[in-house]
Amino acid sequence: MTAAQPVSTRSRPTPVIEVEHASFGYADIPVVRDVTLTVAPGEVIALLGANGSGKSTLVKGLLGLNSQLGGQVRLFGVPREDFRDHPRVGYVPQRHTLSASVRATVAEIVAVGRLPHRRWWQPRIGHGAAEHEVINQCLEVVGLGDRAGADVSTLSGGQQRRVLIARAMASHPDILVMDEPTAGVDTANQEVLAGVLSRLAAGGTTMLIVTHELEALADIVTRIVAMSAGRIVFDGAPDAFAEARAGLGVVEHGHHHAEELEPAEPRLAGAPAAGPLDPQGGERRG
Repeated sequence: MTAAQPVSTRSRPTPVIEVEHASFGYADIPVVRDVTLTVAPGEVIALLGANGSGKSTLVKGLLGLNSQLGGQVRLFGVPREDFRDHPRVGYVPQRHTLSASVRATVAEIVAVGRLPHRRWWQPRIGHGAAEHEVINQCLEVVGLGDRAGADVSTLSGGQQRRVLIARAMASHPDILVMDEPTAGVDTANQEVLAGVLSRLAAGGTTMLIVTHELEALADIVTRIVAMSAGRIVFDGAPDAFAEARAGLGVVEHGHHHAEELEPAEPRLAGAPAAGPLDPQGGERRG
């Protein structure tokens, strides 16, 4: 009689993000309802949906940037309200350009991403050989290594978007959360951005990408989550989505229109915030 095989004690990797029956909104009004979602290490997830479907509200809810009105959220196995290792989450907000009201070089903006690693005795961020090396590496990854000293106002919209990605990368995050990284960017720059994200994916970076331009990211996306009316209506492989999307009513193309601005919300301590070089004011619901 053959001896029974021992049961493997190897457990699955801890999910990067776990959401269980969560709802998010503004001023106690839910926009996203009863969402359950798990993001595993190494996944590249495209979050799709029409304007107003709740995509951006969901992403901000995961990051503690709006009100959680029910359910549970865990980051790296830790309840979101107790999570303190914020550099592990890199956030690229939905913005078309960096502010032109503040003069800054590309390297100075990327250096802001090093703030979580700054020691109290360091008078300025971005100084020292190690800091310079990190900043230069991030700029090389996004294809802007030769523009470190350039004034950011001289860059195109697509190049500025890459600067924001480099800034998020500078904290050495385990996941990049990006809200419409290709929005308002011409086709040529979309292809460049797709190349940047492809290199990050090849290096094992987990990504959650809110997007309307699925086609631009088709080669790197490993999973698609689609939303409609504040709920998830599809969660699966890209091939399965291609077969199911006709019956889902999900709009992939187009950009955010002038929708109702989100009211100001209290943030959880340490949650990502707009940097000093970003445009101020509310962002639009998506």
